[in-house]
Amino acid sequence: MNNLRGILDFCIRHQTALGYSTVSLLTVAMEQIFSSAVFKCPCNSWNTLYGSAFLLVPAIVLFLLGFMVNAKMWHLLTGICSSEKRNSQETCIHCCHNLVPVLARALVGPPTWIAVALLSVSFYECAASGSSRVQSFMCKDTDCYDLLAKIPCNPTLSKNITGDSLSFQAQSQLIGWLLILIITTVVLSSKCYSRCTSPVTYLQHKFCKIYSEQETKLFEVKAKEHATNLAEVNTRCFFEVTDPAPAPCMTPSNEDWKKTSLLYTYNPQEQYYSRLHKYASTNRGNSTTRFGEGGRIPPVSGSVDEAALRESGF
Repeated sequence: MNNLRGILDFCIRHQTALGYSTVSLLTVAMEQIFSSAVFKCPCNSWNTLYGSAFLLVPAIVLFLLGFMVNAKMWHLLTGICSSEKRNSQETCIHCCHNLVPVLARALVGPPTWIAVALLSVSFYECAASGSSRVQSFMCKDTDCYDLLAKIPCNPTLSKNITGDSLSFQAQSQLIGWLLILIITTVVLSSKCYSRCTSPVTYLQHKFCKIYSEQETKLFEVKAKEHATNLAEVNTRCFFEVTDPAPAPCMTPSNEDWKKTSLLYTYNPQEQYYSRLHKYASTNRGNSTTRFGEGGRIPPVSGSVDEAALRESGF
């Protein structure tokens, strides 16, 4: 039991990294299945379209799925087009700031798919062999054009093409490793920039994450308890006709829900660790001149609202 608890604690502490790793491994597995069981290059004038479809369309689908399964995306979109927020410049700025981490998570799958597909060669080889630009670059006579398009079905034909140009396999793998290098550099640079510009220290950042996780757990427990009591009062009122009616179970008003539902951006001038924290510390949001959308500072890496979202979506 202790070992199981240790494993669960490890998974919870590293759930973001484990999530990215899982997506990457699933993407690699999908590419291998598509490449071996589904992909069949036609070896004619359709090569470019067919190969490009297998190389790019799954990447686009993974990108869209990255948005769909991200709870933060739906948190941002819920109610954003209401008449109260439609023309709010502050709301637009707030959403743009919070869309950056959403976009970053959605971009995990597509580059992984393209990089793995390039390293496995088959998709790029099919697409490039039918490209007129590649044909004009690699061929010196018209007979070479038809020969080039048939290479994916018969690799030995590449020996009949003269020239010093790289083979499709070499081109594909070279581009794949270059893409991996670019992705790694961009991820590392973004992480360093995010931490260097963070408005909180390392220990405070760690405390923010712990607080957010505990707040989420307690909120769910209290919400379930309150919902159960409310349902019990209402059903008792319906089935047990009493006079007078039982005392109603009070719930937060619509205004209170609005004040605590928006994503919170940390503001170093106001030491609140979540929107609920700010709501409780400012007399239900009434002691401030405007219960706005937090500071204008971009979200901190692993911000205080992300733990709540990870409970309901990747």
